[in-house]
Amino acid sequence: MSLALTDTDRSALPSPTVAVLIPCYNEEAAIASVVRDFRAALPDATVYVYDNNSSDRTIAVARAAGAVVRSEPLQGKGNVMRRMFSDIEADVYVLVDGDDTYHAASAPEMVKRLWDDQLDMVNGARVTEIVAAYRPGHRLGNLVLTGMVANIFGNRIGDMLSGYRVFSRRFIKSFPALASGFETETELTVHALELRMPIAEVKTPYKDRPPGSHSKLNTIRDGIRILKTIIILVKEERPIPFFVGISGLFALLALVLAWPLMMTYAHTGLVPRLPTAVLSTGLMLLAFLSLTCGLILDTVTLGRREAKRMRYLSIPAPGNHPALVANGAGRAP
Repeated sequence: MSLALTDTDRSALPSPTVAVLIPCYNEEAAIASVVRDFRAALPDATVYVYDNNSSDRTIAVARAAGAVVRSEPLQGKGNVMRRMFSDIEADVYVLVDGDDTYHAASAPEMVKRLWDDQLDMVNGARVTEIVAAYRPGHRLGNLVLTGMVANIFGNRIGDMLSGYRVFSRRFIKSFPALASGFETETELTVHALELRMPIAEVKTPYKDRPPGSHSKLNTIRDGIRILKTIIILVKEERPIPFFVGISGLFALLALVLAWPLMMTYAHTGLVPRLPTAVLSTGLMLLAFLSLTCGLILDTVTLGRREAKRMRYLSIPAPGNHPALVANGAGRAP
């Protein structure tokens, strides 16, 4: 007999608690509108603004607009998100930037999609015709970096660098949050892809910043930081391809250097360039050492992934009330 959660059971469940999380740094011109729009779109949600050492009136304006305001002294969006994810308890988390570029009216649909379909992340894919809102450099960088992650970890997200997402509790409480800056969006995406979480992407309008608000992004600097993060994540989550690639490079270089020496030795029985022979030998040893590191770290990575997966599974899925889960509803015998 199936004990799946019925429509009657679902209708009897209390509504999920929703927290809107807004990391902020010098957003005096935009934050009031963001808070008001999300309070109107999600009237039952609590809106949290985490200030990150703003030098303007962001805190006062956010508090006057009705947000719960807290502070994080460690500079960087990743540090703010780590603090928010640690402090806030809710069933559903809506993460949005405080620059008033995202569409608050899309939030109810995204929350409903996550809750009804028992997803762990709904990503807001930006759609706009306003060039100033989504500059060509940012658009190109997003396409390149998203493509890299898609090829390595899985092609399930089309806008990896979006700052507008909805998460389940089990995503938030299993996310390690190791990044410190804007590269945290990459970390969020890879976390979902690595644990093969149920996710979705919803297209949402994207607009330009209001007058007086200025972007903190730097296309080159932040692009390099994100690329560095991708490389680190590949090393940590895909150690065999990473270290096999390095091993192959060392081995190829060693063979290129050793080939003339081997041909000379075959004809004369002599090795005239001893330093080159020693160098090629060292490079081949490094190739085997790199291969060994990849094999060892692959086992370590598997253990880490299993630990994260077990932590993830210890938290009820969205749409399953803990009391009903404990009584057997939603599970097959």
